Amino acid sequence: MPADSTPEHGEVLAALPVAVLLVDPEDRVVRANAECELLLNRSERAMVGRPVQAVLALPREAEDRAGRGFAAFDTEIETRNSGRIRVDFAQVELADHPGWRAITLHNAASSRRLGHSADRAAAARSAVGAAAMLAHEIKNPLSSIRGAAQLIADGAAPEELTRLVIAEVDRIAALIDRMEDFTDTRPVALEPLNIYPLLAHARSVALAGFAREVVIEERFDPSLPAALANRDALLQVLLNLLKNAATALGPRGERRIILATSFRHGMAVAPAPGRPRLPLPIEICVIDSGPGAPEDIAEHLFDPFVSSRPEGKGLGLALVDKLIRDMGGIIQYSREGSPHMTVFRILLPRATA
Repeated sequence: MPADSTPEHGEVLAALPVAVLLVDPEDRVVRANAECELLLNRSERAMVGRPVQAVLALPREAEDRAGRGFAAFDTEIETRNSGRIRVDFAQVELADHPGWRAITLHNAASSRRLGHSADRAAAARSAVGAAAMLAHEIKNPLSSIRGAAQLIADGAAPEELTRLVIAEVDRIAALIDRMEDFTDTRPVALEPLNIYPLLAHARSVALAGFAREVVIEERFDPSLPAALANRDALLQVLLNLLKNAATALGPRGERRIILATSFRHGMAVAPAPGRPRLPLPIEICVIDSGPGAPEDIAEHLFDPFVSSRPEGKGLGLALVDKLIRDMGGIIQYSREGSPHMTVFRILLPRATA
């Protein structure tokens, strides 16, 4: 295509950083751009031809103002595949095309409303969390070490106390090693990877240990192509998510985890503002029947030092997010289905032929 040629309307729609649905006079979806696929967690193919109400529940005011424009800022919308989302909602009628309308969804409402204070609050929360966690995790073993040293100085037999000192020092070193994982900025070695042997290995490890009493169900797309990923990093991610899911289930009731894969046609995201969108069609989901994250921290699950468990350090999901981003992918959290299930969705690039 010549460099000075005019882009087609479809190209412009696909490049928009705002989710857009095009709806015909019969209230059926005709087009959905890539940003809409990502926000609603559905491919365009799955939405086209379906009534718009089968994709998302329109605000009542939007239905009452049929034939006229409508906008609602910072409002909750019920989607049929991703639960409730908070967005800026706008509906506009298309001039010279009676009955046709475009619906836009922009999910940056809270960030815009709070401005840069949202970033500052997240940074402050991480700093406070880091300080609290380090104080708790290091003070306890240091107290034990000091007590052991005092006992040895008072003439106690050193053998058992020496072992205690070594164990506590090792615990502090392990914590520091884990925190250092976040400072590793070296590029991750990526390769074409058949994810199914890796999923089978992660499942076997889980069933032999932390998920011994849990049913792990497989829902796999048998035709999934190779992903572009790092084997060790992806295995670490899967084991972390499976362990979190097993812990979330609790000791009673239905204890079930679902491992699912699928190929997401048309799924693409921009790795950073201003960068071109990259396709991420390989989807891996870890799904559990637990209660999910508390609402007040759901939007911050991947921030360091954020945890819903009193004993949690808030490092696991932050490291998962870093490893997935290092592989060029993204990870999302949602509550979906009826009854609601907790879904951690990994999207990865496909390996080129």
